[in-house]
Amino acid sequence: MYEILLNLFGNEIVAMIVLAAIPLFVFILPFALIAVYLERKVSAFMQDRLGPMRTGYYGILQTVADILKLIQKEDIVPDAADKKLFNLAPYLIFIGSYAAFAAIPFSGMFIGSNIDLGLFYILAISSLVVAAILMAGWASNNKYSLLGAMRSVAQIVSYEIPTAIVILTVVMMTGTLSLHKMSEMQTAYFWNWNLFGGAGEGFQHILLIPFMFVAFIIFYISSLAEVNRTPFDIPEAESELVSGFHTEYSGMKFAMFFLAEYANMFAVSAIAVAIFLGGYQSPFGYFGNVIDVPWLVPFEQFFWFTAKGVFFVLVQMWLRWTLPRLRVDQLMTVCWKYLIPYAILNLIIVGIITLL
Repeated sequence: MYEILLNLFGNEIVAMIVLAAIPLFVFILPFALIAVYLERKVSAFMQDRLGPMRTGYYGILQTVADILKLIQKEDIVPDAADKKLFNLAPYLIFIGSYAAFAAIPFSGMFIGSNIDLGLFYILAISSLVVAAILMAGWASNNKYSLLGAMRSVAQIVSYEIPTAIVILTVVMMTGTLSLHKMSEMQTAYFWNWNLFGGAGEGFQHILLIPFMFVAFIIFYISSLAEVNRTPFDIPEAESELVSGFHTEYSGMKFAMFFLAEYANMFAVSAIAVAIFLGGYQSPFGYFGNVIDVPWLVPFEQFFWFTAKGVFFVLVQMWLRWTLPRLRVDQLMTVCWKYLIPYAILNLIIVGIITLL
């Protein structure tokens, strides 16, 4: 595969980058299709109905049919839109979502880029999503799109603060910004996970447990706002803004916004898993080690990491069909009056315990 890419591009660095990117792309596309199908079935189950049933067995091919429909739809650009920015926005939002996966370790062997500043890189690259949403709303020259974009920027920028404080709390406890190293530090069994105080020993380990639970709850609530999920989906509130910042988009450009949303859902869930729930580590040890087949362990790690991430994606879907949408003032109140002060207080307490 590498030789084919090398002949195609004629540059070793480009060939290696493309080779590293292909597995992630192959993972994200099927995941998005499955997640859309699950979203429909989860919502149907919660509302005591069937959901899609006609296309394929039990409606399993409905999302494939939707993709084929979107591919064939006309690419409409409004006359009054800023065409360059309008066309660039969907690509930029997908790049920001996709690039975040580069530093996420799916197993001990499979990680796009094992950089020491992995968490810092993810926080930085995710800012592209904010720029892309604002670009889409502004370039559409539509008051509903612009209002949705402004809401989204205010929301994401605000909720990045408690997210960063919580990440700083975990970094202070572990001493690293690398998600791979964090996962390795949470090895063996589930009681070594950061959610349960990490791999420390004695009284300090026990003291950290309640504060790490608080940190995890703050992080997960903030992550819902980061990906515009209910109850924080005011940037694309259908009852108020038609469809928010992507009102004017159609065809595959709309599909790229849709794909980026589900990629972001897994990305934030994967980060939560990596920093709190052992990353790719199994909660019960590895079957490959028991039967003395070491090459099986990376596949087990990939399974556990993906399973944990998908579980929290399902929780996001569950919350969407359970909670009502917040008003703009309520959304900002939750962030600035509650999450940020609690996150700062939690950071101070964890810092004191860690020093002691």
